[in-house]
Amino acid sequence: MHVRIAHAVLSALLCLGCSGSPEASPGSRPNIVVILADDLGFSDLGCYGSEIATPNIDRLAADGVRFTRFYNAARCCPSRAALLTGLYPHQAGVGHMVADRKTPAYQGRLNDRCVTIAEALRPQGYRTLMVGKWHVGNDRPHWPVDRGFDRSVALIGSGRHYFMLPPGRILARDDRPIQPPPGDFYLTDYFADNAVNLLDEAGRRPDPFLLYLAFTAPHWPLHAKADDVARHRDTYRQGWDVLRERRHRKMLQEGLVESGWPLSPRDPRVPAWTECPDRDWQAARMAVYAAQIECMDRGIGRVVAKLRELGKLDNTLLLFLSDNGGCSEDITGKDRWQEDDIPKTTTDGRPIRIGNHPSIVPGPPDTFASYGMEWAGLSNTPFRLFKSWVHEGGISTPLIVHWPRGLHTKGLFHAPGHVIDLLPTCLQAAGAEYPGTRLPLEGRSLLPLLAGAAPARRPLFWEHEGNRAVQYGNWKLVAVNKEPWELYDLASDRTELRNRAADEPDVVRDLAARYDAWAQRCGVLPWNEGHITR
Repeated sequence: MHVRIAHAVLSALLCLGCSGSPEASPGSRPNIVVILADDLGFSDLGCYGSEIATPNIDRLAADGVRFTRFYNAARCCPSRAALLTGLYPHQAGVGHMVADRKTPAYQGRLNDRCVTIAEALRPQGYRTLMVGKWHVGNDRPHWPVDRGFDRSVALIGSGRHYFMLPPGRILARDDRPIQPPPGDFYLTDYFADNAVNLLDEAGRRPDPFLLYLAFTAPHWPLHAKADDVARHRDTYRQGWDVLRERRHRKMLQEGLVESGWPLSPRDPRVPAWTECPDRDWQAARMAVYAAQIECMDRGIGRVVAKLRELGKLDNTLLLFLSDNGGCSEDITGKDRWQEDDIPKTTTDGRPIRIGNHPSIVPGPPDTFASYGMEWAGLSNTPFRLFKSWVHEGGISTPLIVHWPRGLHTKGLFHAPGHVIDLLPTCLQAAGAEYPGTRLPLEGRSLLPLLAGAAPARRPLFWEHEGNRAVQYGNWKLVAVNKEPWELYDLASDRTELRNRAADEPDVVRDLAARYDAWAQRCGVLPWNEGHITR
């Protein structure tokens, strides 16, 4: 369905965006809420084909726009850097994760050459709020309060537990480390609680606000409340093969994918469900993952309810997306990072049982596990490969745009977009000008596209751990680290099953040259070749 923005609203926004000096009253400028899920696959929401119940997110989609071809930056830290700055992650200093690798593109924190969305909106009179996982700078002065946020309740690094704050992890309120409240603590609920509280405070002021809400769900470890898990006790006994087919059929019916794109085969490293041992344990793993998503959905419902209570929902531009595709990472407890980062005991002193093993049924606080490649393939239906790769399974994200006062119609939107586009979109909606003293924006506002403008042809780029890609028009050139380029026509083959590289050498040369120029411009270095190593 074609999507338009109400003409009067768009005209005002375009005028404001060009002038850089908003003439409208604060009450006429939209509030902005950006909600980011962590490791959520392309098909993990009900409105994107899933059997998981996400009624609150689904209602936002039904009343707004669902993008079918929107992209993240393949992993948590790079996607956050791109979302916050409108730049490719290497330009912002976060080409990999938060370790400082002694080179500007991989310094592990946001640099001084970028402007965050909060730093851009606060001078325009916006109250800027952040709740959740930060993960783009572990040390002061690189916390949210140092990068433009008036108020924040932030997990500074990554999460390693849902029922407690592990040793060495920092939870901060504004500029001070804090401890979780005593009692029945669960991280997803804690983030929702604080988001609602900050909204209640900001929403009673006349000024517009920005809320960046970054959940850790459904990132491993597989931790969920028992009642939530119980609802899925039998859901996944059908197995990944049946459920991938079922999700794919629903996506075809909804128009999310094309009938000419076959469902990608099950990854060769994953057995057929009928040949899989320990199927009860496997089903239990995915049940916990589904429970994590449902809990996040309830939290989002509470945020929406607060916006409605405050009379702010109609004029709030709300964006929901994920930072990467489903995660195939295995938890063994034996890798060095796992030995260093996984907590050893619960808050009441019980040893934490670590690993993806049938003897450990995940969910409770004394377990630490992931759902593995087996179920990540279901999350990424119909695409192949996973988080960290830059094939479609690693970089495709749901994007839901909800803005009752601004969006004129509803439906699916098929033009490509990228996480670098969110900051310029928010700035244009707010009538805010990007500071001209920093690196120029790489992203483009989505508002003209949503108003019916023809998509402008532009290349989009990715690099993570040597996995690399460039997309231009319908062509996508993509490669796994140190492997040859593959070429796909996304119009006819978005599931990337027919490599056209040998048939189209001129296209390969052109796109490879574009990639090389971008990589040089952004400071991308080879991976595992004496420059960058894991």
